[in-house]
Amino acid sequence: MYENLKHIVDTLPELSGVYQYLNQKEEIIYVGKAKNLRKRVSSYFSKSLTSKKTAVLLKNISNIVYTVVDSEEEALLLENNLIKQHQPRYNILLKDDKSFPYICIKNEPFPRIFKTRNVIKDGSEYYGPFTHMNTLKTLLDICKYQYTIRTCHLHLTKESILAHKFKVCLEYHIKNCKGPCVNKQTENDYLQQVNEVRSIIKGNIKEVCSSILEEINVLANELRFEEAHILKQKLQILENYQSKWTVVNPSITHVDVFSIQENADESFVNYMNVVNGCIVQAYTVTYKKQLDETKETILGLAIIEMRERFNSKTNEIIVPFVPDGKIKNAEFTVPLRGDKKKLLELSIKNALQYKVDRLKQAEKLNPEQRTTRIVKQLQQDLHLNSLPLHIECFDNSNTQGTNPVSACVVFKSAKPSKKDYRHYHIKTVEGPDDFKSMQEVVYRQYSRLLEENQPLPQLIIVDGGKGQLSSVYEILKKLDLDTKIAVIGIAKRLEEIFFPNDPIPLYLDKKSETLKVIQHLRDEAHRFGITFHRKIRSKKQTVSSLDSIEGIGEQTKMILLKTFKSVKRIKETPIEELEKIVGKAKAKKIADFYKNSTN
Repeated sequence: MYENLKHIVDTLPELSGVYQYLNQKEEIIYVGKAKNLRKRVSSYFSKSLTSKKTAVLLKNISNIVYTVVDSEEEALLLENNLIKQHQPRYNILLKDDKSFPYICIKNEPFPRIFKTRNVIKDGSEYYGPFTHMNTLKTLLDICKYQYTIRTCHLHLTKESILAHKFKVCLEYHIKNCKGPCVNKQTENDYLQQVNEVRSIIKGNIKEVCSSILEEINVLANELRFEEAHILKQKLQILENYQSKWTVVNPSITHVDVFSIQENADESFVNYMNVVNGCIVQAYTVTYKKQLDETKETILGLAIIEMRERFNSKTNEIIVPFVPDGKIKNAEFTVPLRGDKKKLLELSIKNALQYKVDRLKQAEKLNPEQRTTRIVKQLQQDLHLNSLPLHIECFDNSNTQGTNPVSACVVFKSAKPSKKDYRHYHIKTVEGPDDFKSMQEVVYRQYSRLLEENQPLPQLIIVDGGKGQLSSVYEILKKLDLDTKIAVIGIAKRLEEIFFPNDPIPLYLDKKSETLKVIQHLRDEAHRFGITFHRKIRSKKQTVSSLDSIEGIGEQTKMILLKTFKSVKRIKETPIEELEKIVGKAKAKKIADFYKNSTN
């Protein structure tokens, strides 16, 4: 099988085209495009290929077919059409089954304008789809209240109108219709209104406003002030509508804006269509990754699909980077500043918000999904060999070398496991030596786990920089754990992440979940350690002479202090009174102790 595929690959032309992978059932399982078919297809069979997903794909390939095309544009379009037609198993999938509404201008005499979800190829005009119902409703309201567009279903041919087959309805009497059915409105006058509505739907409100303003001036010169006032009110409504939707300079006449955000398994592509500085269309879609596709590949496919869906013919496409493939009669722009940069940032913001919302929704339905995602992100960001399901973090606490203690906190599946937390008294180190204290605690922790045959963590986090990290790494090498457990250090000042034997730190995004988990571990270790340290320090500060009396425990001590309020009063109290509180034996010990101490 492999030899047959190798022969096919070797005979592929070095031309632009589209290739298809088929399984044993002759089903198309993958479709791809290439500038150079032979070079691209042969890369799949390279020994350096490491992707597990791609390896699974290769196991299922039994045949390769291809189509040569004249240009990259044609290859991109053909690839998109084949994916839509065959829905190959290993291609990225558009997760979108929504049916969006359109505004229809019906192909008929005196055309009606209405909302629909059914696109019928009868010569009618369809504008959309509209992803936000508020936008569609606003446009239809403008159409209804500012223009006298008919709502009836009458077939208004010239013959039927002249034959007086129809009568005016309520809409005529309430002045929502001028009565074209009884020849009270000419077809030219009606079509002029339809043209204005068409321009408004397309986003060309500026042109409509200019036309209305000219008409107002004509009416004013003819002293037809009432009619001019009606048009002025219409103008104000349109200008108000335009101002609400204007986001950048109106000099940006007609552009498409695309941006992309990703997680491990999905990509989120935001699309905006901007006309005269106004956002006419805005939509975000989700793509399910199959073969670790690049951002460039996904964005290229998304641009083709979205422009086709929204029937966009813009000559300029604003993107964060140049995607794979070329678009016929359109140029890509990667803005660095100005209004176009603002548009791109707005698109990125929308894509990011959509990504966050999707994750929140998914995690509500499946709480374990969040844990899995965070752990995978930790592994990816920290370049770990295994998933860090078990993480331990160490921190020391002392006051100028006195009462030194250390704490170990444990996170399992990115959540605190408080039953596994440990306190340590520093036994072998004198004075404020943070490095040796850390070494002692780490040695005690993992020598114990090895002796007890307990599971080891996949990751150790040290609160400190290079020095603390190096001291811990020495102990792990001593215990032969340096290749079994990953270890990192986090420095507080700049939140630098250090790795053993690497002088260059890793800087994570301040908003990244990986950094937040590491900070949570570090802060929890600090809290747990300092609480223990304060407890010990406080205990030592409350030492009294009662602690030196043999046979007088903590409970008896507390009873005595609660009753007599001070050691001085206990000392001065007759033995008979003490016997009533703690009994004869303990009362005698207390009396004898203070008697001897006085002597």
